[in-house]
Amino acid sequence: MRVPHLSVLLIATLAASAAEIRNFSTWTEYEGGADSSQYSSLKQISKSNVNRLQVAWTYSTGESGNYTFDPIVVDGVMYVLAKNNSFVALDAATGKELWVHPNKGAIGTRGANYWESKDRSDRRLLYINGGYLTAIDARTGKTIDSFGDNGRTDLRTGLDREAPRPLQTSNPGRIFENLMIVALPAAGLAYDSNNSDIHAYDVRTGKLAWQFHTVPHPAEFGYDTWPPEAWKTVGGVHSWSEMTVDEKRGIAFIPLGTPRYDFYGPNRKGDNLFGDSLLALDARTGKRLWHFQTVHHDLWDYDLAVAPKLITVKHNGKTVDAVAQATKFGLLFVFNRVTGEPLWPIEERVVPQSDVPGEWSAPTQPFPTKPPPFGRLSFTEKDINPFVSEEAQAKIRDLLKNSRNEGLFTPPSLRGSIRHSQGASWGMVAVDPSKGYLYVISREQPTLSKLELPGKAVNYEDARRRREGLPPTPEDNSFVHYIAPVEFMYQTYNMSPIGPPWSNLTAYDLNTGTIAWQVPNGGIAELEEQGHNDTGARTPRGGPVVTAGGLIFAATASDHKVRAYDQDTGKVLWTYTLPTGSDGVPAVYEIGGREYIAFCVAGGDGFQATHRQGGPRSPTELDGTPGGTNSYMVFALPKE
Repeated sequence: MRVPHLSVLLIATLAASAAEIRNFSTWTEYEGGADSSQYSSLKQISKSNVNRLQVAWTYSTGESGNYTFDPIVVDGVMYVLAKNNSFVALDAATGKELWVHPNKGAIGTRGANYWESKDRSDRRLLYINGGYLTAIDARTGKTIDSFGDNGRTDLRTGLDREAPRPLQTSNPGRIFENLMIVALPAAGLAYDSNNSDIHAYDVRTGKLAWQFHTVPHPAEFGYDTWPPEAWKTVGGVHSWSEMTVDEKRGIAFIPLGTPRYDFYGPNRKGDNLFGDSLLALDARTGKRLWHFQTVHHDLWDYDLAVAPKLITVKHNGKTVDAVAQATKFGLLFVFNRVTGEPLWPIEERVVPQSDVPGEWSAPTQPFPTKPPPFGRLSFTEKDINPFVSEEAQAKIRDLLKNSRNEGLFTPPSLRGSIRHSQGASWGMVAVDPSKGYLYVISREQPTLSKLELPGKAVNYEDARRRREGLPPTPEDNSFVHYIAPVEFMYQTYNMSPIGPPWSNLTAYDLNTGTIAWQVPNGGIAELEEQGHNDTGARTPRGGPVVTAGGLIFAATASDHKVRAYDQDTGKVLWTYTLPTGSDGVPAVYEIGGREYIAFCVAGGDGFQATHRQGGPRSPTELDGTPGGTNSYMVFALPKE
């Protein structure tokens, strides 16, 4: 087993108690708090009364399209993204609009960060806008001109090579003490992409405080897992989704993504640290404490796309503060959050090897012995979708037969390979820290990965040398610039070629490393009309929240519904049909003794609305208004 590495830095201060320091009854940060728990200790809404939930108020954004924003609530004020990328402050009890701050350019769509000084005289919202870290006054919505350059700081500050355009990301980052930690985006989908460092900025001044190189530089740990000087040309290794901070210990947990190019890597021979790694950093300095790489030399785009979850469990008779990392490919890794040691053994297993000229593939990949997978790790003829026509099933059968299809780590090929993107993406994992349970929403969407010849060779070392005014290197440094368009293989009603369930909600008892229960999550409206229920949703992007009332709330865009599940059994206790789909993570909060649950109802038909490649359109697209009008819908029990 390739073990994680722990720095000796601050070991004494890391030996903190297991006691949580934040108030789980608030929602002042996206996903509930810096620990990304998606958990609320509020319990006014319970199993016995959840069927009485009703709409307390609705705020319409007046536009259509997709939003995935997780609202935050501070001192009775809710902050949302709305109205052509404006930030809007609302009365969290009534939905009354308090102020609007317009923005120009793209906005980080998943959430924002709130910071206040110790005396509360300075209160700020910090977010990414057009490639700039931006600060506005949380009380008035006005720009804080003293921050950075007239209220914003360019994320390209401190980079080792030029980024040709602003570095916009939807990862909101995390605030720790007086630092704003930001993961830079790859800013490119092919070989030519940005080096995606981790930056920390002073929340008052906007000045860069520290940075961590995700592609190591000479003399840095992991440099030998890349070709020499790869950091000058290789990009990717980015945290595009979300991150987590253990505030008690001052540890930032960063889930990192695939080196570029995602599906072909002769220019990056080696294991490629810190690609696809859970990285633990000292949040005050950016120094590496430990890491674990879940995929060596990634050829599958198996980014760690969901926040690490902090959880305390009973393990071998001892209380252990752990961190759990779910993956895009259905595996769940659990570590001691201080040392990085896995709670259960992780085995390096032999995997299929690439047959593409020039490629190098890792001989083994890590598999946890516990907990068991939460998704299927293969796609065979017996799994073909039974809801499509016989003709369509025959085509899928031929595709499986004529492609490389050797399980989870089947490498991309020139003939085509079946790729398993069947796990969890951003926002899809929540925990109950009071009992050591983790809940994950999965989606099953195998794709076809087929390398294609673009008809020319490229030499990345030569490209770098030309930029620096140096002579070219010998021809043997060039390689074929293969590309691999992702084919989702959508079927009727934009279904997956694999059969149901297409999405599950799985409950793990991480005290034992076992699955407590697993149920289908949602459905597809067109199939429900035909009497086919509990198929699981179509590529959901709605995340769960867990409450002390014994409930799990989650929305699914493909049937426009929100459900409340029994936390102990997975039984659906309440269902509400929304006017359109809901993506992202809901927020749970309390005002005046009344508990509220807020949903961003702006998902349209979800993932398919932006990722479909051909196939029939859904009814909401045919009428010319995809998804209807965006809104925030807030639920509560009736007032007594």
